[in-house]
Amino acid sequence: MTHLFSPWTLRGVTFRNRIGVSPMCQYCCAEDGLPTQWHLAHLVSRAVAGPGMVMTEAAAVTPEGRISPGDLGIWSDAHLPGHAKLAAAIAAAGSVPAIQLAHSGRKGSRLPAWDSGPAVPGWEALGPSATPFGNYATPRAMTETEILATRDAFVAAARRAVSAGYRLVEIHAAHGYLLHNFLSPLSNRRNDGWGGDFEGRTRLLRDIAAATRAAIPEEVVLGVRISHTDWVEGGWSTEESVELARHLKALGVDVVDVSSGGLDAGQQIPLGPGYQVPGADAVRRGAGIPVMAVGLLTEAAQAEAVLAEGKADMILLARAFLRDPYWVLNAAVALGATEALSVPPQYERGWGGMGPMRINRAVGAPMPLL
Repeated sequence: MTHLFSPWTLRGVTFRNRIGVSPMCQYCCAEDGLPTQWHLAHLVSRAVAGPGMVMTEAAAVTPEGRISPGDLGIWSDAHLPGHAKLAAAIAAAGSVPAIQLAHSGRKGSRLPAWDSGPAVPGWEALGPSATPFGNYATPRAMTETEILATRDAFVAAARRAVSAGYRLVEIHAAHGYLLHNFLSPLSNRRNDGWGGDFEGRTRLLRDIAAATRAAIPEEVVLGVRISHTDWVEGGWSTEESVELARHLKALGVDVVDVSSGGLDAGQQIPLGPGYQVPGADAVRRGAGIPVMAVGLLTEAAQAEAVLAEGKADMILLARAFLRDPYWVLNAAVALGATEALSVPPQYERGWGGMGPMRINRAVGAPMPLL
Protein backbone atom coordinates (compact mmCIF):
# COMPACT_ATOMS: atom_id res chain seq x y z
CA MET A 1 0.00 0.00 0.00
CA THR A 2 1.33 3.43 -0.94
CA HIS A 3 1.21 6.33 1.47
CA LEU A 4 -0.99 8.27 -0.94
CA PHE A 5 -3.64 5.54 -0.98
CA SER A 6 -3.57 4.62 2.70
CA PRO A 7 -6.66 5.52 4.76
CA TRP A 8 -6.48 8.22 7.42
CA THR A 9 -8.73 8.87 10.42
CA LEU A 10 -9.20 12.15 12.28
CA ARG A 11 -11.71 12.20 15.14
CA GLY A 12 -14.74 10.31 13.82
CA VAL A 13 -13.92 10.75 10.13
CA THR A 14 -12.02 8.26 7.95
CA PHE A 15 -10.64 9.38 4.59
CA ARG A 16 -10.24 6.51 2.12
CA ASN A 17 -6.91 7.97 0.96
CA ARG A 18 -4.66 11.00 1.45
CA ILE A 19 -5.88 12.91 -1.62
CA GLY A 20 -8.22 15.88 -1.34
CA VAL A 21 -9.89 18.29 -3.75
CA SER A 22 -8.92 21.78 -2.62
CA PRO A 23 -11.43 24.66 -2.57
CA MET A 24 -11.84 26.33 -5.98
CA CYS A 25 -14.07 29.38 -6.33
CA GLN A 26 -16.47 28.97 -9.26
CA TYR A 27 -18.09 32.44 -9.19
CA CYS A 28 -21.40 31.11 -10.49
CA CYS A 29 -23.94 31.65 -7.71
CA ALA A 30 -26.85 33.99 -7.99
CA GLU A 31 -26.65 37.12 -5.86
CA ASP A 32 -28.06 35.22 -2.90
CA GLY A 33 -25.05 32.85 -2.73
CA LEU A 34 -27.05 29.66 -3.23
CA PRO A 35 -25.33 26.56 -4.66
CA THR A 36 -26.20 25.74 -8.27
CA GLN A 37 -26.30 22.72 -10.55
CA TRP A 38 -22.80 23.71 -11.66
CA HIS A 39 -21.50 23.20 -8.11
CA LEU A 40 -23.16 19.79 -7.96
CA ALA A 41 -21.69 18.62 -11.26
CA HIS A 42 -18.26 20.11 -10.55
CA LEU A 43 -17.85 18.59 -7.09
CA VAL A 44 -19.45 15.20 -7.67
CA SER A 45 -17.50 14.58 -10.87
CA ARG A 46 -14.33 14.85 -8.78
CA ALA A 47 -15.70 12.72 -5.95
CA VAL A 48 -16.61 9.82 -8.26
CA ALA A 49 -12.95 9.40 -9.24
CA GLY A 50 -11.99 8.53 -5.68
CA PRO A 51 -10.35 11.32 -3.62
CA GLY A 52 -10.56 10.93 0.14
CA MET A 53 -12.08 14.38 0.55
CA VAL A 54 -13.85 16.96 -1.59
CA MET A 55 -14.03 20.50 -0.20
CA THR A 56 -16.41 23.15 -1.48
CA GLU A 57 -15.21 26.54 -2.56
CA ALA A 58 -15.01 29.27 0.08
CA ALA A 59 -18.49 29.83 1.50
CA ALA A 60 -19.02 33.34 2.84
CA VAL A 61 -20.22 33.66 6.43
CA THR A 62 -21.79 37.08 5.76
CA PRO A 63 -23.06 38.78 2.57
CA GLU A 64 -20.24 41.32 2.70
CA GLY A 65 -17.78 38.47 3.24
CA ARG A 66 -18.06 37.42 -0.41
CA ILE A 67 -15.24 38.02 -2.87
CA SER A 68 -17.72 38.55 -5.70
CA PRO A 69 -21.51 38.54 -6.15
CA GLY A 70 -21.13 35.01 -7.55
CA ASP A 71 -19.61 33.56 -4.38
CA LEU A 72 -21.09 30.66 -2.47
CA GLY A 73 -22.69 31.58 0.86
CA ILE A 74 -23.70 29.95 4.11
CA TRP A 75 -24.76 33.01 6.10
CA SER A 76 -28.43 32.02 6.39
CA ASP A 77 -30.62 28.97 6.77
CA ALA A 78 -31.82 29.57 3.19
CA HIS A 79 -28.48 28.11 2.07
CA LEU A 80 -28.99 24.82 3.92
CA PRO A 81 -31.02 22.84 1.33
CA GLY A 82 -28.45 23.43 -1.41
CA HIS A 83 -25.51 22.59 0.83
CA ALA A 84 -27.27 19.47 2.09
CA LYS A 85 -27.58 18.28 -1.52
CA LEU A 86 -23.88 18.92 -2.18
CA ALA A 87 -22.75 17.15 0.99
CA ALA A 88 -25.03 14.16 0.40
CA ALA A 89 -23.92 13.74 -3.20
CA ILE A 90 -20.20 13.93 -2.30
CA ALA A 91 -20.68 11.39 0.47
CA ALA A 92 -22.68 9.07 -1.79
CA ALA A 93 -19.74 9.07 -4.20
CA GLY A 94 -17.48 7.87 -1.39
CA SER A 95 -15.60 11.05 -0.46
CA VAL A 96 -15.69 12.97 2.80
CA PRO A 97 -17.72 16.18 2.23
CA ALA A 98 -15.90 19.25 3.52
CA ILE A 99 -16.55 22.98 3.46
CA GLN A 100 -14.37 26.06 3.74
CA LEU A 101 -15.83 29.00 5.69
CA ALA A 102 -14.55 32.41 4.68
CA HIS A 103 -14.75 36.19 4.80
CA SER A 104 -13.12 38.13 1.97
CA GLY A 105 -12.09 41.14 4.05
CA ARG A 106 -10.36 43.87 2.05
CA LYS A 107 -10.37 41.71 -1.10
CA GLY A 108 -14.17 41.66 -1.30
CA SER A 109 -16.71 43.32 -3.60
CA ARG A 110 -14.87 42.35 -6.79
CA LEU A 111 -15.81 40.93 -10.17
CA PRO A 112 -15.12 37.22 -10.86
CA ALA A 113 -11.48 36.19 -11.27
CA TRP A 114 -11.62 36.19 -15.09
CA ASP A 115 -12.63 39.89 -15.04
CA SER A 116 -11.08 42.79 -13.18
CA GLY A 117 -12.41 45.69 -11.20
CA PRO A 118 -15.00 46.26 -8.49
CA ALA A 119 -18.36 44.55 -8.41
CA VAL A 120 -21.31 46.58 -9.70
CA PRO A 121 -23.31 46.97 -7.60
CA GLY A 122 -20.81 46.35 -4.86
CA TRP A 123 -20.57 46.72 -1.11
CA GLU A 124 -18.19 48.18 1.44
CA ALA A 125 -15.09 46.08 2.02
CA LEU A 126 -13.97 45.60 5.61
CA GLY A 127 -10.61 44.97 7.26
CA PRO A 128 -8.76 45.32 10.53
CA SER A 129 -7.37 48.64 9.25
CA ALA A 130 -7.97 51.06 6.38
CA THR A 131 -5.07 49.62 4.37
CA PRO A 132 -5.94 48.51 0.82
CA PHE A 133 -4.67 45.53 -1.17
CA GLY A 134 -2.81 46.94 -4.18
CA ASN A 135 -5.18 49.12 -6.22
CA TYR A 136 -8.33 47.68 -4.62
CA ALA A 137 -10.72 49.97 -2.76
CA THR A 138 -9.61 51.01 0.70
CA PRO A 139 -11.49 48.96 3.29
CA ARG A 140 -13.17 50.44 6.31
CA ALA A 141 -11.57 49.51 9.63
CA MET A 142 -13.93 47.29 11.57
CA THR A 143 -15.35 48.28 14.90
CA GLU A 144 -15.06 45.90 17.83
CA THR A 145 -18.79 45.22 17.56
CA GLU A 146 -18.29 44.17 13.92
CA ILE A 147 -15.31 42.00 14.85
CA LEU A 148 -17.33 40.15 17.47
CA ALA A 149 -20.26 39.79 15.06
CA THR A 150 -17.90 38.27 12.50
CA ARG A 151 -16.68 35.75 15.06
CA ASP A 152 -20.28 34.80 15.74
CA ALA A 153 -21.00 34.56 12.00
CA PHE A 154 -18.22 31.98 11.55
CA VAL A 155 -19.60 29.94 14.43
CA ALA A 156 -23.17 30.09 13.11
CA ALA A 157 -21.94 29.07 9.65
CA ALA A 158 -20.09 26.10 11.15
CA ARG A 159 -23.28 24.92 12.84
CA ARG A 160 -25.13 25.18 9.52
CA ALA A 161 -22.34 23.27 7.78
CA VAL A 162 -22.64 20.38 10.20
CA SER A 163 -26.41 20.44 9.88
CA ALA A 164 -26.01 20.21 6.10
CA GLY A 165 -23.88 17.08 6.45
CA TYR A 166 -20.30 18.29 6.06
CA ARG A 167 -17.82 16.18 8.04
CA LEU A 168 -14.88 18.58 7.95
CA VAL A 169 -15.16 22.32 8.52
CA GLU A 170 -12.23 24.51 7.51
CA ILE A 171 -11.75 28.13 8.63
CA HIS A 172 -10.12 30.16 5.85
CA ALA A 173 -7.34 32.33 7.31
CA ALA A 174 -5.10 32.54 4.22
CA HIS A 175 -4.63 34.25 0.86
CA GLY A 176 -5.12 37.83 2.01
CA TYR A 177 -8.72 37.46 3.14
CA LEU A 178 -10.12 38.82 6.40
CA LEU A 179 -8.58 36.50 9.00
CA HIS A 180 -5.21 36.67 7.24
CA ASN A 181 -5.62 40.47 7.24
CA PHE A 182 -5.77 40.33 11.02
CA LEU A 183 -2.74 38.02 11.28
CA SER A 184 -0.28 40.04 9.22
CA PRO A 185 1.35 43.26 10.48
CA LEU A 186 1.29 44.49 6.87
CA SER A 187 -2.51 44.73 6.91
CA ASN A 188 -3.30 44.97 10.62
CA ARG A 189 -2.27 48.39 11.95
CA ARG A 190 -4.58 48.35 14.96
CA ASN A 191 -3.35 49.40 18.38
CA ASP A 192 -6.15 47.83 20.41
CA GLY A 193 -6.65 44.24 21.60
CA TRP A 194 -7.15 43.01 18.03
CA GLY A 195 -3.78 44.16 16.70
CA GLY A 196 -0.24 45.04 17.63
CA ASP A 197 1.72 42.04 18.84
CA PHE A 198 1.33 38.37 17.92
CA GLU A 199 -1.29 37.79 20.60
CA GLY A 200 -3.45 40.66 19.42
CA ARG A 201 -3.16 39.89 15.69
CA THR A 202 -4.02 36.20 16.21
CA ARG A 203 -6.83 36.85 18.68
CA LEU A 204 -9.71 36.81 16.22
CA LEU A 205 -8.67 33.54 14.60
CA ARG A 206 -8.03 31.93 17.99
CA ASP A 207 -11.42 33.09 19.26
CA ILE A 208 -13.17 31.76 16.16
CA ALA A 209 -11.36 28.42 16.40
CA ALA A 210 -12.21 27.97 20.07
CA ALA A 211 -15.86 28.97 19.64
CA THR A 212 -16.26 26.79 16.55
CA ARG A 213 -14.79 23.74 18.24
CA ALA A 214 -17.22 24.21 21.11
CA ALA A 215 -20.15 24.59 18.71
CA ILE A 216 -19.67 21.53 16.49
CA PRO A 217 -19.89 17.84 17.42
CA GLU A 218 -16.83 16.07 18.77
CA GLU A 219 -16.67 13.74 15.77
CA VAL A 220 -16.50 16.56 13.18
CA VAL A 221 -13.01 17.54 12.00
CA LEU A 222 -11.98 21.18 12.41
CA GLY A 223 -9.31 22.58 10.11
CA VAL A 224 -7.72 25.97 9.48
CA ARG A 225 -6.11 27.13 6.24
CA ILE A 226 -3.19 29.52 6.67
CA SER A 227 -0.65 31.24 4.47
CA HIS A 228 2.53 30.22 6.25
CA THR A 229 4.32 33.31 4.90
CA ASP A 230 3.41 36.54 3.12
CA TRP A 231 6.58 36.30 1.00
CA VAL A 232 7.22 39.94 1.95
CA GLU A 233 9.86 41.23 4.35
CA GLY A 234 8.24 42.31 7.60
CA GLY A 235 5.08 40.32 6.94
CA TRP A 236 3.59 37.20 8.49
CA SER A 237 6.26 34.51 8.78
CA THR A 238 6.65 30.75 8.88
CA GLU A 239 7.89 31.00 12.46
CA GLU A 240 4.68 32.79 13.45
CA SER A 241 2.69 30.13 11.63
CA VAL A 242 4.31 27.41 13.71
CA GLU A 243 3.51 29.29 16.91
CA LEU A 244 -0.06 29.92 15.77
CA ALA A 245 -0.49 26.23 14.96
CA ARG A 246 0.56 25.33 18.50
CA HIS A 247 -2.21 27.56 19.85
CA LEU A 248 -4.75 26.19 17.38
CA LYS A 249 -3.92 22.61 18.33
CA ALA A 250 -4.50 23.44 22.00
CA LEU A 251 -7.88 24.93 21.06
CA GLY A 252 -9.05 21.73 19.37
CA VAL A 253 -8.10 22.31 15.74
CA ASP A 254 -7.32 18.95 14.14
CA VAL A 255 -5.46 19.84 10.95
CA VAL A 256 -3.78 22.85 9.36
CA ASP A 257 -4.05 23.37 5.60
CA VAL A 258 -0.76 25.12 4.77
CA SER A 259 -0.69 27.48 1.80
CA SER A 260 1.09 30.84 1.39
CA GLY A 261 0.90 34.37 0.05
CA GLY A 262 -2.03 36.39 -1.26
CA LEU A 263 -1.81 39.27 1.20
CA ASP A 264 0.48 41.79 -0.45
CA ALA A 265 0.79 42.75 -4.12
CA GLY A 266 4.57 43.02 -3.63
CA GLN A 267 5.00 39.36 -2.74
CA GLN A 268 7.96 37.51 -4.27
CA ILE A 269 6.95 33.84 -4.53
CA PRO A 270 9.56 31.27 -5.58
CA LEU A 271 7.15 29.25 -7.69
CA GLY A 272 8.14 25.67 -8.40
CA PRO A 273 6.94 22.10 -7.82
CA GLY A 274 6.03 21.68 -4.15
CA TYR A 275 7.17 25.21 -3.27
CA GLN A 276 4.86 25.37 -0.23
CA VAL A 277 5.78 21.96 1.19
CA PRO A 278 8.61 23.33 3.40
CA GLY A 279 6.04 25.48 5.16
CA ALA A 280 3.76 22.50 5.74
CA ASP A 281 6.72 20.49 7.01
CA ALA A 282 7.72 23.27 9.40
CA VAL A 283 4.20 23.52 10.85
CA ARG A 284 3.83 19.74 11.16
CA ARG A 285 7.14 19.27 12.94
CA GLY A 286 7.12 22.48 14.94
CA ALA A 287 3.56 22.30 16.22
CA GLY A 288 3.01 18.54 16.23
CA ILE A 289 -0.24 18.86 14.32
CA PRO A 290 -1.39 17.08 11.13
CA VAL A 291 -1.11 19.19 7.98
CA MET A 292 -2.38 19.25 4.43
CA ALA A 293 0.11 20.25 1.74
CA VAL A 294 -0.83 22.22 -1.38
CA GLY A 295 0.79 24.05 -4.26
CA LEU A 296 2.05 22.67 -7.59
CA LEU A 297 1.82 19.09 -6.38
CA THR A 298 0.81 17.66 -9.73
CA GLU A 299 2.51 14.28 -10.10
CA ALA A 300 1.65 11.07 -8.26
CA ALA A 301 5.28 10.25 -7.40
CA GLN A 302 5.82 13.77 -6.10
CA ALA A 303 2.75 13.60 -3.84
CA GLU A 304 3.75 10.14 -2.62
CA ALA A 305 7.24 11.39 -1.72
CA VAL A 306 5.87 14.29 0.36
CA LEU A 307 3.87 11.82 2.46
CA ALA A 308 6.62 9.19 2.63
CA GLU A 309 9.10 11.77 3.89
CA GLY A 310 6.71 12.81 6.67
CA LYS A 311 6.25 16.37 5.43
CA ALA A 312 2.45 16.22 5.32
CA ASP A 313 -0.49 13.97 6.17
CA MET A 314 -2.68 14.72 3.16
CA ILE A 315 -2.20 16.20 -0.31
CA LEU A 316 -4.68 18.72 -1.72
CA LEU A 317 -4.93 19.53 -5.43
CA ALA A 318 -6.99 22.14 -7.25
CA ARG A 319 -5.92 23.06 -10.78
CA ALA A 320 -4.69 19.53 -11.38
CA PHE A 321 -8.27 18.36 -10.83
CA LEU A 322 -9.55 20.96 -13.28
CA ARG A 323 -7.23 19.56 -15.94
CA ASP A 324 -7.89 15.95 -15.00
CA PRO A 325 -10.99 15.06 -12.94
CA TYR A 326 -9.64 11.49 -12.85
CA TRP A 327 -6.28 12.43 -11.34
CA VAL A 328 -6.84 9.88 -8.55
CA LEU A 329 -7.37 7.04 -11.03
CA ASN A 330 -4.28 7.96 -13.02
CA ALA A 331 -2.21 8.35 -9.84
CA ALA A 332 -3.25 4.87 -8.71
CA VAL A 333 -2.19 3.43 -12.04
CA ALA A 334 1.15 5.26 -11.91
CA LEU A 335 1.87 4.00 -8.39
CA GLY A 336 0.57 0.47 -8.95
CA ALA A 337 -2.10 1.02 -6.32
CA THR A 338 -5.32 0.46 -8.29
CA GLU A 339 -6.46 -2.16 -5.77
CA ALA A 340 -7.16 0.74 -3.41
CA LEU A 341 -9.84 2.16 -5.71
CA SER A 342 -13.57 1.60 -5.27
CA VAL A 343 -14.90 1.62 -8.81
CA PRO A 344 -18.49 2.54 -9.61
CA PRO A 345 -19.90 -0.40 -11.57
CA GLN A 346 -21.01 1.99 -14.30
CA TYR A 347 -17.35 2.86 -14.99
CA GLU A 348 -15.81 -0.61 -14.64
CA ARG A 349 -15.86 -1.20 -18.39
CA GLY A 350 -13.57 1.77 -18.87
CA TRP A 351 -11.41 1.43 -15.78
CA GLY A 352 -11.22 -2.33 -15.28
CA GLY A 353 -8.36 -2.89 -17.73
CA MET A 354 -6.11 -0.41 -15.92
CA GLY A 355 -5.34 -2.75 -13.02
CA PRO A 356 -7.03 -4.73 -10.24
CA MET A 357 -9.84 -2.70 -8.68
CA ARG A 358 -12.70 -3.23 -6.26
CA ILE A 359 -16.20 -2.66 -7.57
CA ASN A 360 -18.29 -0.69 -5.10
CA ARG A 361 -21.96 -0.83 -5.98
CA ALA A 362 -22.81 1.64 -3.22
CA VAL A 363 -20.87 4.38 -4.99
CA GLY A 364 -22.92 4.01 -8.16
CA ALA A 365 -26.23 3.20 -6.48
CA PRO A 366 -29.30 4.92 -7.93
CA MET A 367 -30.09 8.26 -6.26
CA PRO A 368 -33.01 10.64 -6.84
CA LEU A 369 -32.21 13.58 -9.08
CA LEU A 370 -31.14 16.39 -6.78
